[in-house]
Amino acid sequence: MDAVDELLSIRAAELYYEENLTQEEIGRSLQITRWKVGRLLTQAKEEGFVRIEILHSRARRPQLERRLRDQHRLHDAVVVSQAGVRSEDELQQRVAQAVADYLAALRPSPRVLGVSWGRTLADIAHHLRDGWSSGTDVVQINGGVSMSARPGTAAATAVSIAQKGGGSAALLPSPAILEQRATKEAIEADRVVARVLELARSADAYLFSAGAADHRSVHVDSGYLAPSDIDRLVAAGAVGDVVGRYIDAAGRVVDDALDARTVGLSLDDLRRADLAIAAVAGEPKRAIAAAIVAAGLCTVLVTDESTARHLLEG
Repeated sequence: MDAVDELLSIRAAELYYEENLTQEEIGRSLQITRWKVGRLLTQAKEEGFVRIEILHSRARRPQLERRLRDQHRLHDAVVVSQAGVRSEDELQQRVAQAVADYLAALRPSPRVLGVSWGRTLADIAHHLRDGWSSGTDVVQINGGVSMSARPGTAAATAVSIAQKGGGSAALLPSPAILEQRATKEAIEADRVVARVLELARSADAYLFSAGAADHRSVHVDSGYLAPSDIDRLVAAGAVGDVVGRYIDAAGRVVDDALDARTVGLSLDDLRRADLAIAAVAGEPKRAIAAAIVAAGLCTVLVTDESTARHLLEG
């Protein structure tokens, strides 16, 4: 673009976006054709002279979504705007709302939806509207009986999603992590637990979040792991956990012994899924978000725009 067109482009953009003139009115004012006004406005956006930002809590970033889909070979991506966000909790709520919107828009709705648990999933359940589906059953995909002061979170999340979707919930009556491998194997062999796990492996879609490998982990809060356990896992390369399984930046399990004591679907089960929706956002979770897409653990990623840019630049 030469200097004359650059100045015309800026002036056309000012008249169009700030003065609210029509393209025909701008053409008369600048003594150019309406067609050239349209071309100048397009150039203004392409050159970065104009940046249009939709300031709404449910706004998305389509360009970042397209780039994520292409670069990381995802079936789909949802990137929420961070415009006006004042806290990590507000960002978390935006992502949870985006996941709820995405689930409600799925056609056809899944017959069986496998869900993990944790703070993000609880927020998603809260934001889902009644009638988001007309008959979706929900099944827990990893153990979640809590030892914290807030018991029942995992079960309540699954039940809420199912009730709002006109279905029933199949709960996994087991802790997330057992102290002994033999105990874990015995529990998974139990007829009731085995039936729930079989249903989980046959689900049409999965919805899960991920945790950062730090002392704020729900596994620390729930009493499964001590802060010193997290430190040991980080030293071994852990960047976070997916359905209770701690992985490194390449998506490899970092502690086979711990993994063998973890109840629920495996990472390979997620990799084989036709539809696996991961909801991961916020600066503390950028590393685990990168590991998830690098390891092919999801087909759909719901995240925020800063995390999306981090994934595209990494």
